[in-house]
Amino acid sequence: MREKRPGLCPGPAVARSARLRRDGREALGTHSVGAALLLLLISGCAAPSCAGLPGEPMLTADLYFGRTAGDGTAWRGFLAEAVTPRFPSGFTVLDGTGQWRQRATGRIVSEPSTVVEIIAAPNAETLAALDAIRAEYRQRFAQESVGLALTESCASF
Repeated sequence: MREKRPGLCPGPAVARSARLRRDGREALGTHSVGAALLLLLISGCAAPSCAGLPGEPMLTADLYFGRTAGDGTAWRGFLAEAVTPRFPSGFTVLDGTGQWRQRATGRIVSEPSTVVEIIAAPNAETLAALDAIRAEYRQRFAQESVGLALTESCASF
């Protein structure tokens, strides 16, 4: 379904190993998320082929927020001030429970979490907006990290 130009696009093993850690850095290095993803976008990799499927090539971003800091009012304020202006076309908010390993102690921690799913154009502006949201949440709520998972998709609304 996906057309690639030989030698330019990472294979499945590279794509798996380049997934992002919970702290948002690449598993293989410490380059910024935006720079690494921009490199993939402009490297000649073809967008998913949506031929025969409803929709057009898009980027699906799942942001993972730990919710031990702040209350519901602070969270709603963050969505209104940091997420909505950057993605006014919409997003989905899912509440759940997350688990992760603390870097400093190695201890497993479970906490309330919220996943914000955003479907947007696969471009540098989208990546910059995602980076800005993550940075603002870490600063505003004194959080160690905000997770990010990106998937190429075909979407229609």
